[in-house]
Amino acid sequence: MNQDLSIVNLVLQASLVVQLVIAGLMLTSLASWTVIFSKVFGLRRLRGSNEDFEREFWSGKNLNDLYNAAGTKAQTAPMERLFASGMREFLKLRERRLEAQSQLDGARRAMRASLQRELDMMEGSVGFLASVGSVSPYVGLFGTVWGIMHAFVGLSNVQQVTLATVAPGIAEALVATAIGLFAAIPAVVAYNRIARDIDRIAIQLETFMEEFSNILQRNAGAPVPH
Repeated sequence: MNQDLSIVNLVLQASLVVQLVIAGLMLTSLASWTVIFSKVFGLRRLRGSNEDFEREFWSGKNLNDLYNAAGTKAQTAPMERLFASGMREFLKLRERRLEAQSQLDGARRAMRASLQRELDMMEGSVGFLASVGSVSPYVGLFGTVWGIMHAFVGLSNVQQVTLATVAPGIAEALVATAIGLFAAIPAVVAYNRIARDIDRIAIQLETFMEEFSNILQRNAGAPVPH
């Protein structure tokens, strides 16, 4: 007698615990793919907006004009927000006529805080991918072990055990491990890719912060324009 060993039929014939494990893994996989697409396209937009602002910054425009323009935009690039926070603090301290080093230190602290906020925003939800990649195989393995136990308990009432009677129960159980790997592998690959992209953006922002600090250092202590 031929048995239908398709994945759909195996899932339908599996025990309730295995079905719950599979359903949970499928939902987790769907959530991880949502995060993956959101992060990949989001980071691509951030890199593009950073590059646009960097070209504008080095085009020779006046710093005050760039700062005023940043305040009128609805959406700004991370690098532009970094620039605005440093420029805002620098102008505030210069108006108070503090010494040059204090002006520079204040601007650097403001930019460092802004940089940390940007990194926190970029890294949001990335930890979820790491958790999916590390936990999903074990959840799938739990479903497999439970399914095999359930299959052997069912075989205790069978007088003659053959491969035909064992195979469906083992196959049902192994589906859970397969789906666990299906959820984990893309999450691990995407996590490594996204983490690398975030590191590149962080290096880009830190480099800009150092270059902008050098510019502010040359302007520190200058008289406040009226």
